[in-house]
Amino acid sequence: MSPLFDTVLVANRGEIACRVIATLRSLGIRSVAVYSTADAGARHVREADTAVCIGPAAATGSYLNIDAVIVACQASGAQAVHPGYGFLSENLAFAQALSDAGITFIGPNIEALNVMGDKIRSKNHVAAAGVPVVPGISEPGLSDADLIAAAPGIGYPLLIKPSAGGGGKGMVNVFSPGELPAALATARRVAASSFGDDTLFLERLVANPRHIEVQILGDTFGAVVHLGERECSLQRRHQKVIEEAPSPLLTDAPDGAAIRARLGAAACAAAASVNYTGAGTVEFIVSNDAPDEFFFMEMNTRLQVEHPVTEMVVRVSGESLDLVEWQVRIAAGEALDFDQDAVSLEGHATEARVYAENPAEGFLPATGTVVALDESVAGREGVRVDSSLMDGLEISANYDPMLAKVIAWGADRAQSLSRLDQALAHYLVLGLPTNIEYLRLLLADPHVQAGHLDTNLIERKLPGMKFRAISAKEYAVAPWALDAKPTSLAQVAARQAGQAGAPAAEPPRPWERSDGWRLGEPEPWRSVWAAPGRTGVVTVSGNRGRGVMEGPGVVNVSGLGEGPQEVSADGLLNDYHFAHQGDTVFLGSGGWSVELVHLDRDAATARMIAGLQRADAAADPQLRSPMPGTVTVVNAATGQRVEAGDVLLAVEAMKMEHQIVAPMAGTVHIGVAVGVLVKADQIVASIQEDTPEGE
Repeated sequence: MSPLFDTVLVANRGEIACRVIATLRSLGIRSVAVYSTADAGARHVREADTAVCIGPAAATGSYLNIDAVIVACQASGAQAVHPGYGFLSENLAFAQALSDAGITFIGPNIEALNVMGDKIRSKNHVAAAGVPVVPGISEPGLSDADLIAAAPGIGYPLLIKPSAGGGGKGMVNVFSPGELPAALATARRVAASSFGDDTLFLERLVANPRHIEVQILGDTFGAVVHLGERECSLQRRHQKVIEEAPSPLLTDAPDGAAIRARLGAAACAAAASVNYTGAGTVEFIVSNDAPDEFFFMEMNTRLQVEHPVTEMVVRVSGESLDLVEWQVRIAAGEALDFDQDAVSLEGHATEARVYAENPAEGFLPATGTVVALDESVAGREGVRVDSSLMDGLEISANYDPMLAKVIAWGADRAQSLSRLDQALAHYLVLGLPTNIEYLRLLLADPHVQAGHLDTNLIERKLPGMKFRAISAKEYAVAPWALDAKPTSLAQVAARQAGQAGAPAAEPPRPWERSDGWRLGEPEPWRSVWAAPGRTGVVTVSGNRGRGVMEGPGVVNVSGLGEGPQEVSADGLLNDYHFAHQGDTVFLGSGGWSVELVHLDRDAATARMIAGLQRADAAADPQLRSPMPGTVTVVNAATGQRVEAGDVLLAVEAMKMEHQIVAPMAGTVHIGVAVGVLVKADQIVASIQEDTPEGE
């Protein structure tokens, strides 16, 4: 057995950096974290044995800065680098720079990176090795004109794919010739921004497709084994959301075992064709209607986000295995000590990706600070959590919005899905919007439960998904959640009104008091709370006695567009997790969460006036950025006339581009430029609407 490394640098961040550091610790290897200035307080920095700052918040100046990572290796004495996934994990120049510096890259060899790192080159290469590929055109240097000319011969619908990178970035479905030119422009822009390479190619869009990938391991002595398949068909915008192992398609198919063997053999052949070393994944597109028909899509020359589901079901001679450990051992020169016959699958595992995003607002990336966190579900039977979250952690717009992964194993698929749903119901992140409620809705879908999946299922299901709306109950909880010590809402009202505590020995004159004193019954206490799209007015009435308000614990909530509602306060707090930051209250229950902001009189009045104005307007002439990010495109100039629906500009954040379109015809004023950083809800443009003739 070859000696392992003494020190390994982890060239990544977030949950994958924490996960790699944990394995290095178990192997007795000293770990080195790298971080940007934005990640100085990050969890992976705290968990590593030592850490080195490599640059500013922007990834291009830090996590993608090859020279800075090499310098960090030399300064820390790292003998090897684990790249995680994303960033430099599949970067040929990075692997070469490490080799030139005498540092081991814990990943595949240069040949594999060179061939498989380019989708065009890899597709042509594996086709020559006998691996089936999707019909299309995949040649280097194709211009938009070349692709448009080739499209009719391939046939619609088409899929535009960037040659470099992965994760669904820059992939666009095209259903008609008229859509193709604009789709190519968007795909090139996203590919250039995400991967530094705007090369594109076209493939036939397979109807009812399933995305199934095969995990492989290869050593430096020519041995290659596969570790079964993963089902990754539940995707949104080509980004995986829920993954599982093994694939229910193959589990349920009469000849599923034979198909699994053929898939595994094809994956091993693709890997062997480039002398692959380490852990890798070969991805296939499989026909839902004909499971025995599959096509090579690409090979990911790195660890995958979804690797935990493989680790939870694969057994080697009856024992579990750690893929990161085997990456390290192979990079250190060890040979695989098992063959294909020793590999078996046990049970079923399902993984859900927890993102900082707002499903009810088109899944826009979200930012914020973690004000409450509970990941104790990791202690439940069969449940694993891979996370980098901490209380107080700030989630910025600089990086990918994935926060954590919740994984559940079961003896069969039904138990795995049930355990995952319950784990998500009790997994708590407050302080920013997340997709946890959406994940639970997806898991509950009858098609998902039955294993009838395809890569378009989420897009079909989304319009019918019923996200929970904010109700009077949540508004009623909000005042209490600001201070959970009082025993009734009335006491909270009293405290906020300045009445709490023992009365003064000689009460001031009535007109000198500031607690709303008046003859007769006390003035009901009133507060206004704003949630996304709604504003609720909470009123608490009660009798004054011994300096506190003593009421029945019933509040009235109005202003929700559905009339005043009385809500009993008794036991409400038991139904919610809550936290507050200043005058903002965060409530969560069963994966659902909401942010409620307490409005003072001026803010409440301003919101009311804005609402009245909005009722009289067909569209808002002020265009706002829906998320914090960077302006990447500006298509119009101030003073230019635009039509309703024209794309005026685009904002990119967390690897997502959002286009801002004109809601009306008129003369535009642009308030930002390309490269400018904008905040969420910042006004970026405005339109002076055309005045109808005769007015």
